[in-house]
Amino acid sequence: MSDLNKSMASGYSKYNPEAKKRKKNNPLDELYPLLPDKKYQVIYADPPWDYGGKMQYDKTCIKTENIGFERNIFISSASFKYPTVKLNDLKKLNVPSIADDDCILFMWTTGPQFANSIELGESWGFEYKTVAFVWDKQVHNPGRYTLSQTEFVLAFKKGKFPAPRGARNVRQLVSVHRGKHSEKPEIVIDGITKMFPEQSKIELFARKNYYGWDNWGLEIPNKKIEILSNKETEENIQFSLI
Repeated sequence: MSDLNKSMASGYSKYNPEAKKRKKNNPLDELYPLLPDKKYQVIYADPPWDYGGKMQYDKTCIKTENIGFERNIFISSASFKYPTVKLNDLKKLNVPSIADDDCILFMWTTGPQFANSIELGESWGFEYKTVAFVWDKQVHNPGRYTLSQTEFVLAFKKGKFPAPRGARNVRQLVSVHRGKHSEKPEIVIDGITKMFPEQSKIELFARKNYYGWDNWGLEIPNKKIEILSNKETEENIQFSLI
């Protein structure tokens, strides 16, 4: 690279060509697959938030730290792993058609998407109530303000609180080491199941297929798997029989 080109280069000029190559696209002709023709009292959603192609903050994208960009810059984006969806398009998903008159919505979000999450939940006909879960990932990502180490599950309500209520001792703070990109700790859906064991439940944008839950998304495995608490129960039963 010439001295002139080096002086004109930026982190984004290095990032954008790679981002275009790696971006995952929706394989469907329509924006979304069809939703079930059924009503649910519990909805659990992990929206594929779009970050507008923004590059995560890292010193390799700073000219003075990576002179001439001789080292590869930090390349990371949710859109490299799955098709992301802009807020206006997420609002088009007809969640009201599957929400019962009395329904709880649990929605995953991050700090930058917090306000968008509340706007999305309200557009689906729900009222924001509280932060249901805080996930301490035990490792951090680069952050513009502070090191990013947590994600959140927001709770929204439509109508009355679904009854009967199950467990009341599910903890808000979940401390589980981060796994694969976008993979969420199973203890969260396990906690929701304990809170609402008898209600009809669906996971939106699902990547796993749990017994006791319906699911919807582009990446759902065919094989059903047991949820955490059921696995523990089976292990305890087997242990007691030995």
